[in-house]
Amino acid sequence: MPDRGGGPTGPRIRVGRPSRRVRTLLMTLGVLAVLGMAFTMFAGFWTDWLWYRSVNYSSVFTTTLWTKIGLFFVFGLLMALAVGFNIWLAHRLRPPLSAMSMEQQNLDRYRMGIAPYKRWLLLGITSLVGLIAGASASSQWRTWLMWVNGVSFGEKDPQFKLDISFFTFDLPWYRFLLGFGFAAAILSVIAAALTHYLYGGLRITSPGARATAAATGHLSVLMGIFVALKAVAYWLDRYGLAVKSSDFKATDNWTGLRYVDANAYLPAKTILFCIAVICALLFFATLWRRTWQLPVIGFGLMVLSAILIGGLYPAIVQKFQVQPNEQAKEAPYVSKNLKATREAYGIDDAQVDEYGGASTTTDKTKLRDDVDSTASIRVMDPNIASPTFQQLQQMRNYYAFPTNLDVDRYSKDGKDQDTVIGLRELNLAGIPKNNWINDHFRYTHGYGVVAAKGTTADSEGRPVFTESDLPSQGDLGTYQQRVYYGEKTTEYSIVGGPQKEIDYSDDNGEKTFSYTGKSGVNLSNPINRAAYAVAFSEPQILYSGAIGEGSRILYNRTPKERVEAVAPWLTIDGDAYPAVVDGKIQWIVDAYTTTNGYPYSSRTTLGDTTADSLTATNNSRAVVAQQNQVNYIRNSVKATVDAYTGQVKLYQWDTKDPVLKTWMKAFPGTVKSKTEISDSLMAHLRYPQDLFKVQRELLSRYHVKDATTFLSGSEVWQVPDDPTNTSGDAVPPYYLSMKMPDQKAQAFSLTTTFTPNGRDNLSAFMSVDAEAGTGDYGKIRILKLPTNTTVQGPKQVQSQFNSEQEIAETISLLNRGDSKVEYGNLLTVPLDGGLLYVEPVYVRGGGLKYPLLRKVLVTYGGNTAFEDMLDEALNKVFGAEGETTTPPEDDGGGTTTPPPPSDNPTVQEALNDAQKAFEAGQEALKKGDWEAYGTAQKDLEDALQRAEDAQAKEDKTGGSSPSPSGSPKPSSSPSG
Repeated sequence: MPDRGGGPTGPRIRVGRPSRRVRTLLMTLGVLAVLGMAFTMFAGFWTDWLWYRSVNYSSVFTTTLWTKIGLFFVFGLLMALAVGFNIWLAHRLRPPLSAMSMEQQNLDRYRMGIAPYKRWLLLGITSLVGLIAGASASSQWRTWLMWVNGVSFGEKDPQFKLDISFFTFDLPWYRFLLGFGFAAAILSVIAAALTHYLYGGLRITSPGARATAAATGHLSVLMGIFVALKAVAYWLDRYGLAVKSSDFKATDNWTGLRYVDANAYLPAKTILFCIAVICALLFFATLWRRTWQLPVIGFGLMVLSAILIGGLYPAIVQKFQVQPNEQAKEAPYVSKNLKATREAYGIDDAQVDEYGGASTTTDKTKLRDDVDSTASIRVMDPNIASPTFQQLQQMRNYYAFPTNLDVDRYSKDGKDQDTVIGLRELNLAGIPKNNWINDHFRYTHGYGVVAAKGTTADSEGRPVFTESDLPSQGDLGTYQQRVYYGEKTTEYSIVGGPQKEIDYSDDNGEKTFSYTGKSGVNLSNPINRAAYAVAFSEPQILYSGAIGEGSRILYNRTPKERVEAVAPWLTIDGDAYPAVVDGKIQWIVDAYTTTNGYPYSSRTTLGDTTADSLTATNNSRAVVAQQNQVNYIRNSVKATVDAYTGQVKLYQWDTKDPVLKTWMKAFPGTVKSKTEISDSLMAHLRYPQDLFKVQRELLSRYHVKDATTFLSGSEVWQVPDDPTNTSGDAVPPYYLSMKMPDQKAQAFSLTTTFTPNGRDNLSAFMSVDAEAGTGDYGKIRILKLPTNTTVQGPKQVQSQFNSEQEIAETISLLNRGDSKVEYGNLLTVPLDGGLLYVEPVYVRGGGLKYPLLRKVLVTYGGNTAFEDMLDEALNKVFGAEGETTTPPEDDGGGTTTPPPPSDNPTVQEALNDAQKAFEAGQEALKKGDWEAYGTAQKDLEDALQRAEDAQAKEDKTGGSSPSPSGSPKPSSSPSG
């Protein structure tokens, strides 16, 4: 239709044009702005490419990039074509003449206004919807790669008898396609309707027909496509019932079909599918009938059916069939959920044994001998010892240890030793002066490993270091000690150029170093420097004289960042830990494959499930995917990050996991075979904490296999709150070398306890064999306590400790003044049918800024001991009078009985010095001065040693004098 005129126009107003100089300036500024934005985008892309190339994972970058680009253009183009074609078709089907009504006369102005720009307007609209659709589709790159590379699980779901891969890999992609189709149909209907209205094909207020035959046919076809897509949605919804979450009193996040789903929703979806297909055909029939009557009736029938069949009927079935006999109706479906959930979380082989909770041996002294063979009880708590490591081994303020140290095991003389370990990492907050050169060029790395025995402390309550000092030396031998990549290393560094780095400092001054590794990106190229100057918003990178030939920039330096970057399809464990392997410090990172589409398996939220009293105070230990809801998880990958070179290696750990196999097809060559793991690395691999926490949370309900018991909720457990602090968060799992009742020897294990839901007594003890490379690795053992007797749980044990008068008085003494008592990990060890609880007690105070081990709490079978050393406490609990060191007795008058005199003047002088040192120590103890107390204990030990040496010399020459055995013996900590 020719566009109508718009009536007379008003007088023209001449507007002065800007001068040529102004136009040139504006054009120049515009060009510069465009170039600036273009280079900023280029800088981000280029630096990403350089980083991936530097870590030898460029295939990850290119695969991800090309997948995103492909999805963007394909789906963006499809959406643009769909909307553009329907706008063009609606314009082409416009009526030749419009009725001369007020409505059409008002629309004339808009038609005239857009007439000269119709092509540009069409191009703009289609480009906009195409960009939005393409951007949305590109974010589905994981869904596409999983669909196109999907590997069969080899198992079928119990309802539809389809391979589980259909639900995990195929169904998410089909749902995306369906959502895209709905969006394209809706946008096409809107665009076509507006075009028809603008050009007279649709009329709202004009007399006569409301739509032309052409507009009716066009819009009916689009509505038919929409309804046909709805039919497809109903069909897919049938399969979606297998992975649907719903509220169910048996458990939170119930997943899978229940009775009402299988017997009401499933047939309802099938019926609605048939109705939607018929309704779509009625819409298509308007091409011949040219009337809305039948499609409108069909659409109304479909809506009514959705309400009655899809909503009301299932509600009736639930109310009148399920609720009166819920257990009988739901039991078959609960059994399917139990089986699927246990398989999806790897807990189907968990071994549950009955455990009495009370000792079966009357001879307690025999049990004392059994303790050492049952467990290597760790009294050095890695979550409390960090300040002690910091104070004794920091050496320089620009070094620091993590808030929570790690537990590993190292072999010495053929015996494994539980070891508390931490790296001396770079701490920029502690450098003498912060500036750009210091922060990024001079202070670039940490230095050395510090390790201590986990099962003992020295006479003053300090760790017994097996690797210490700067440079570090000890049991770990020779290794590359520089730490360029670590948990606390979050800033970029520029190394290897003309600016020397501070290596470490000793009594002879600062040692300098220049990085010789191949890590990082070379900055000798001016384009690279410009790109990083823009990417890091730091212009000095472009022109600084500190950057020259050989300069390399290191960034993405935490182990979790690096593993997540090279394998963005993995979920990373919250606790990377260091190990010395083959002369190198390697960070070991556990990584998981997950999915949210395992049929019938109940879901869990990773962030909530892995939270405990440690993650509450240390955010770095939280899992990466905080809000990810998953219903399948495997520790499929073990990763390592070299602390010096930053090299990342991914090893296939679970060789049967189909999710990992799918990702290995999508990113070939990125994951190494499990057989490439060296024996020395295997010795330090362990069962991951986050997986264990997810499994223990599921096992609190899914330890039962009987549907009736599960539905009754009578055996629901809970993870107890940590009784050693007031955080109110769950007790963390503990690594411990111990022997379960069915094991012949100790194994490095990860342990936890359970209490009944809403109560504090113990209901179960759980451990998993955490030592990689052994036949029982990953085997979960649960000791289930009887329900007809009460066995104390962790909170009750802690309360018992705190309520006993003698212990309470000693705790009060230790808490006096500036001192503060800190409770260590409350360890639980099954022993001869009973449970042994051990808890180290630390004191931080006086002139000390770090905690020292002062006491050990032990309880077993109702007997409790609170002694200076673990052996003393165990001896007291089990009635074994072992040789213990005791201070001289007080005579009741506030003075200490002196030791017997000696005729040997050297011995007597040493004994007098010992007496003075002991009295000085007691005085320091009363004042709460731990520094003075430690000095006095050292003097006492030296004096006694002099007395013994002098006595031994006299005995050797045939002299005789009273033995100094009655002299005061040094006590490892205040006796209270």
